Amino acid sequence: MISVAVVTYNGERYLKEQLDSILGNLKAEDEVVVSDDGSSDGTWNILQQYREQDARVHIKKGPGQGVIANVEYALSCCRGDYIFLADQDDVWMPDKVERVMAVMKAQKAVLVVHDARVMDADCREVIMPSFFDYRHSGRGAVKNMVKNTYMGCCMAFSREVLSYVLPIPKDIPMHDQWIGVKCDLKYRRTVFLKEQLICYRRHGGNVSDFSHNGVGTMIKNRLIFLKGILISNG
Repeated sequence: MISVAVVTYNGERYLKEQLDSILGNLKAEDEVVVSDDGSSDGTWNILQQYREQDARVHIKKGPGQGVIANVEYALSCCRGDYIFLADQDDVWMPDKVERVMAVMKAQKAVLVVHDARVMDADCREVIMPSFFDYRHSGRGAVKNMVKNTYMGCCMAFSREVLSYVLPIPKDIPMHDQWIGVKCDLKYRRTVFLKEQLICYRRHGGNVSDFSHNGVGTMIKNRLIFLKGILISNG
């Protein structure tokens, strides 16, 4: 069974296209768990419509404590043997789940990260043909603590990972970095799949950002992250 964990917040503009692309990848026994963090637009109504039309869709009221807490809650609600993370505004390729699961099983991976094609708001113009090339993506705990190349919307992992990565510290900058580095440290069975399996949509409302906030902020975030890793590993 596969679970897809989606977190939403005021995502009505692109949500339907994303949910359609996710559901098109799944089998009857799979599920989509959507945790909405208090949207004030039409997001909740859209989610209710999908729940009524498709029994695979389960919607939850998020904790209202920000993105990381909402991701953690969505993950805690997932029942699948394998869990995929998804943003509210991207578009999955029709064979994404099939390709990821083939690699997961063939290489006995606990976590797979695939590449993404970065697109404009309408998913028509290519901004970056490969996110991997842009970030020099690859596995390795030290590498990804210095410069994170894990992107949550491109990640899938086995259920055993949850007991190791949850809870997620509330003060770290990125949940995807936390999950990826923790897996690097414990399992060393992370695979970076060089296939663009989503259209990663860039628009004015993105929660994540490719830009940097200055050297001081970067150093502070790295220290907070390192502290969290050291505490969690005893």
